[in-house]
Amino acid sequence: MRKRPKEPAVPAERHETVRQEIIFLLAEQTLSARDISAEVRISEKEVYEHLEHIRRTIIQRELHLVITPAECKKCGFLFRKRERLRKPGKCPVCRGESIEDPLFTISVPKSHSS
Repeated sequence: MRKRPKEPAVPAERHETVRQEIIFLLAEQTLSARDISAEVRISEKEVYEHLEHIRRTIIQRELHLVITPAECKKCGFLFRKRERLRKPGKCPVCRGESIEDPLFTISVPKSHSS
């Protein structure tokens, strides 16, 4: 039985760049990388790459990427000092692998909200 060749993937039609879409989403709500991935229709790995770039560039607009740290579901350890955006693999305290995803949002200074 011969396999039919796969149809080429058609990229989603975009009127904004992926990073603009992510910034717009995060300015309105707090989301995990998985949530962003579903909304923008890109892989979770790509989301982390875009978030790194967004973190460095939005400072020029006086915005700030706020990260709610990942948390171990087993012992409650909070990964406060972690610089990487990706979810950790294991908890350093209990070695548990069930870890809540970090959450991301963009804060706008109060002086700009008027």
